[in-house]
Amino acid sequence: MTDRTAPWIDRPSLGVALMLGFCALAPLSDAVSKLLTADFPVLQLVAIRFLVQAVLLAPLVYATGQSWRMSRLGWTLTAARTLLQIAGIWLMVTGLIWLPLADAIAIAFVMPFILLLLGHFLLGEEVGPRRLTACAIGFSGTLLVVQPSFAAVGWPSLYPLGVAFVFAAFMLVTRRVAREADPLAMQAASGTMAVAGFALLYPFVPRTGLFDLAPIAGHGPLLLTMGLLGTLAHLMMTWSLRYAPTSTVAPMQYLEIPMAAIIGLAMFGDFPNPMAMTGIGVTIATGLYILWRERGAA
Repeated sequence: MTDRTAPWIDRPSLGVALMLGFCALAPLSDAVSKLLTADFPVLQLVAIRFLVQAVLLAPLVYATGQSWRMSRLGWTLTAARTLLQIAGIWLMVTGLIWLPLADAIAIAFVMPFILLLLGHFLLGEEVGPRRLTACAIGFSGTLLVVQPSFAAVGWPSLYPLGVAFVFAAFMLVTRRVAREADPLAMQAASGTMAVAGFALLYPFVPRTGLFDLAPIAGHGPLLLTMGLLGTLAHLMMTWSLRYAPTSTVAPMQYLEIPMAAIIGLAMFGDFPNPMAMTGIGVTIATGLYILWRERGAA
């Protein structure tokens, strides 16, 4: 069990490595969700995602001897974190009904820039000129990836923008709670809270809007894969925020864009054009620079 009286020591390199794992798994989970939107209401996919998380992690908490104990503030923030995570996943999966995977994630990537500024002004985290410049360069690469104009994409482009603001708040709350609770217990608590919330919501929502049970039998493996990938991805993100400040791991999240482009090509045949490829190259170079800086500082 973790000694809560010991002084906390950040481990930036470990935090960056865990965020890289999130960047690989999160778009893969989104891609599976995109496949499933043809047969399931989005709210049902979100509910199943959290059900898998609760069923998978709650027994692990007991098996590993982790404590569920948190302060009143910790439980309040965990509840807020759960609501933010539900909202963010719902917005992203809904946007993926209309948008290619890489485009949706690229539009959402105003989030690390928002997060960098919020971490500085709200949490007092140090943001040096090199890190700020690297984040700005990474953001310029994101703009190159966002090909379609808002006029061409239409109103669904607002969904990933909503994701950006919601997940910026989600990561700040996660950073605060991660200092108090073990990530495994925190994710198990979030999954359990979400399932309880959906259970309370169930009687008031039309079956076609939340739970259409008929397709589940034929999509069991794919639904389980979606839940497992999403659970592991967010667990890695939570661990990364436990070991490194938001201003350190935020620029690394740009690497989620090239991962989404590769997955989109493999699963949906979406091939980035030369301008998008240029943007992807910029984001990769920026991510490698940040990784080199953090390893040198460790």
